[in-house]
Amino acid sequence: MADVIIAGGGPVGMLLACELRLHGVDVVVLEKLSEPSPHSRAFRLQPRTMEMLDYRGLAERFRQDRPQWPKAHFAGLQPLLDLSRLTSSHPYSLLIPQAHTERLLEERATELGAGIRRGHEVTGVAQDRDGVHVLATGPEGPYDLRGRYLVGCDGGRSTVRRLAGFDFPGTGASVTALLGDVILDDPGQLPSGVPGTTRTARGLLMAVALEAPYVRVLTTEFRPPQDGADVPVTLDDLRESIARVIGTPVDIREPRWLSRFSDATRLAGRYRDGRVLLAGDAAHIHFPIGAQGLNLGLQEAMNLGWKLAAEVRGDAPEALLDSYHDERHPVARRVLQETRAQLALMNPDPRTDPLRELFGELLALAPVNAHLSALVAGTDVGYPQDGHAHPWTGRAVPDLALKTEDGRTRIAELLHPGRGILLDLTDSDALSAPARTWAPRIDLVRARALQSAVAGAGAAVDTATQSALEPATQTAVEAVLIRPDGHVAWAGPADAAAPGLADALHTWFGPPARP
Repeated sequence: MADVIIAGGGPVGMLLACELRLHGVDVVVLEKLSEPSPHSRAFRLQPRTMEMLDYRGLAERFRQDRPQWPKAHFAGLQPLLDLSRLTSSHPYSLLIPQAHTERLLEERATELGAGIRRGHEVTGVAQDRDGVHVLATGPEGPYDLRGRYLVGCDGGRSTVRRLAGFDFPGTGASVTALLGDVILDDPGQLPSGVPGTTRTARGLLMAVALEAPYVRVLTTEFRPPQDGADVPVTLDDLRESIARVIGTPVDIREPRWLSRFSDATRLAGRYRDGRVLLAGDAAHIHFPIGAQGLNLGLQEAMNLGWKLAAEVRGDAPEALLDSYHDERHPVARRVLQETRAQLALMNPDPRTDPLRELFGELLALAPVNAHLSALVAGTDVGYPQDGHAHPWTGRAVPDLALKTEDGRTRIAELLHPGRGILLDLTDSDALSAPARTWAPRIDLVRARALQSAVAGAGAAVDTATQSALEPATQTAVEAVLIRPDGHVAWAGPADAAAPGLADALHTWFGPPARP
C-alpha cells in the first residue's frame, strides 16, 4: 500500500515525487526503463521553471556549470525574444539536457525517501472509492500494488491514460520530423552551419552542437508521416530527409540516437478522474519547440504536489484537488495554441513569407517581444481570481529581498520547506492569530521589504510590484498569503480581519487546524 503511485520516472514524475515526499507522503515511482535514458529530447529549462526550482533550493544544483541564454526564438524569426527583460529572478533559459534534469531530480527524490522501482511497468488500473489497484510487471514478474492515488506521468503514449479511460482529443500528424545525434565531419555542408536553421521550400533543417564530436540534426518536412511512430529510424532515413530539404547530400555517421516525431497535438479532456490524475506528456502532446512540453509538465508537478499531499493528509479543502485541472488545463491549451502558431509560421510554403516578415517587424516592437517572451517563458501565467482581488492574486509572487529578525532572505528561500507563507511586510504582530490557527500548514514571516530580488538580477522592478510596495497607491499591500507553489493566494492590509484573508485561508489551506 502506498499513498501515491506515480507511473513514469521522467523529470515530471521525479519532481512530483519530490514534492510529495517534502510533505511526508509515501510515494512509489514505477519506471519501465531499467536504466535512465542517456538521450535528451529537450535541452532547456525556462524562467518560470527555474523560479520554481529556486522555491525548493534546487536552482544552484541545476545551474552549476550550465550556460544561461538570455534569448529564445519564436518560429526561428529575427529578432529573438529577449528573456533578460522579463520581471523574473531567473531571466534566462538554462541550457541543460533533459537526461541531466531527470538525474538531478531523481537524486533529490531519493534523498527525500521516494521509492523508485526501475524496470517496473503498469499493466492494469482499476479504481474504487478508497483507492487505486495497480497491476505491475517487474523483473521478477507481475504483482499487485494498492495506492490511494495514481498519477500518470508516463509520457505521450501513457498507459495510465489509456487504461483509466481518459479522453485525448486533438489533431493527428501533418508533418514528418526526424532527429539524429550524429558525427558531422564537415559543418560547411549545412547551408546555415552549426548551430543554424535552414528553411527551404521543401522543409526545415536545424543543427545544434552537442558535446564534441556530436551534432544534433533535425529535419521537418511538411507532409504526413509515411511510417508509423514505432518504426525505427535509420541513418539512411535521416540522410535522405536532409537531402530532400536542402537539395544536397550531407555526410553523417555513427549515430548514437535516432528518433522521429510529428506535430500531433492532443490535450486530455480532464486531468483528474476520481483517484487517477495525469501530468506532463501523459496529459498533452505537441510539436516540440523550445522544450515547452518539459517545462509545462514540471510546472504541473509543482501545482499538483502540495494539493495532492493535502488530500492524502486529510486536511484539503473541498475542490482543492480539482483546482489542479481548473488552473493547469487552460495553461496547457495556451501552450498548444502557441506551438501550433509557431509551426504555422515555420511552414516553408512561400505564401507564408509575408506573414513571417510581418511577424519579424512585430517582434522588433518591445511590447510584442515582451508579451511573447513571457508566454514562452511561462511567466505570464496567472490563475483566475475574484474581480475584487489584489492585482498580485493568482500570479507568481515577486521574489522580494527581505529583512527579517534572522537576517536577509528572499521569498524563494522562505518557500524551501514547501509550506504556505503568510508574509507580514509591516513587521507587526497583527497576523499572529490566523497564523496560529492554520499552523503548521502556513508559516508567519514578519519582514521588511528591501530591494527586489528581481532588480538584483539585472531587471527593473515591474510597475505592479513597485505599486504594491508604495503605501500611497490603491494597490498598496502590507501582507501576502503565498501558496507552496509560489502563487499569491491573497494580498492586502496586515489585518487579521482584512477582507478576503479568511476565505483565502479556507480555500487553499482547509479548515482551521486549531480552534
